[in-house]
Amino acid sequence: MLLKLYNNNNSRRDLDHIAEVLNNGGVIIYPTDTTYAIGCHALKERAIERVCEIKGIDTKHHLLSVVSHDISSVSELVRIDNDTFRLMRDNLPGPFTFILPAGNRLPKIFKNRKEVGIRIPDCSITREICEVLGAPLLSTSLKVAENEDTEYMTLPELIDEKYGDRVDLIIDGGEGGTEMSTVVSCIDGELEIVRQGKGWID
Repeated sequence: MLLKLYNNNNSRRDLDHIAEVLNNGGVIIYPTDTTYAIGCHALKERAIERVCEIKGIDTKHHLLSVVSHDISSVSELVRIDNDTFRLMRDNLPGPFTFILPAGNRLPKIFKNRKEVGIRIPDCSITREICEVLGAPLLSTSLKVAENEDTEYMTLPELIDEKYGDRVDLIIDGGEGGTEMSTVVSCIDGELEIVRQGKGWID
């Protein structure tokens, strides 16, 4: 099912419906400031397993990222030192994934995981969904196979054609991008650009 959202003036009924789907363990595809992404409520373990199944990733070895509307809303999920907080504050919202030490409030599926990615996209649709939900999203970028047209990760109608029977809701935020986020590791007080993507650190 496709549901159209806009950069502003979205219906509260539509936002509440998305939150209800996520609170019930649903999986959605939604726009970010980079690519479309597959996501679910970050504290719903079975939903996280569904996301990983759809993406074909191993929860034990693949870096998992959470998406939220501001830094304070993820402060209990990760450990953020003062220098890292200033770095994030100066560059977020934006097309970055910050890798941080995992905190204690993550679900069991994150057990023994020492690092978690944090995203706060410069996309009002994403942040509005997280704010209404009152919780972060577990998220992974939508990608296409080598032999597939990139339109299957950028055009909502084609995303629906491919994934509509595998997810509970697809948020149409217009045509998406293909460039990934810049991944920045902030472990042990050391800053390292793990992947240079759309964002450039100030």
